[in-house]
Amino acid sequence: MPYEYAAIAPNASLVFTAGACPLDLDGNVVAPGDCEAQAVKALDNLFIALAACGCGPEAVLKTTIYVVPAEPSDLARVWGIVAGTFAPVRPPSTLLGVVSLGYPNQLVEIEAVAVAR
Repeated sequence: MPYEYAAIAPNASLVFTAGACPLDLDGNVVAPGDCEAQAVKALDNLFIALAACGCGPEAVLKTTIYVVPAEPSDLARVWGIVAGTFAPVRPPSTLLGVVSLGYPNQLVEIEAVAVAR
């Protein structure tokens, strides 16, 4: 069964994405152990899913960022990548430290709600 990366709400303009993972084209987690590089790749994959729904980063209304931290500062480093990507206007976001994510060596996952314009 194929994985659904995003869906547009019927009769509305809202787009809900699944968590974007730091995967390369072969489905492998990139940069094991590097939460910042994984945040960059997860954002790249998030923007690909949003583009498939007809919207870009400026259309994001909210993000949820999941991080498997080796130390508390990992959360701040990932947040810096996400905040910098959306600067100067950041959407409201929730940043969570979690115990594990779906792929081996995965440290970051980012989901979004956006509006298709």
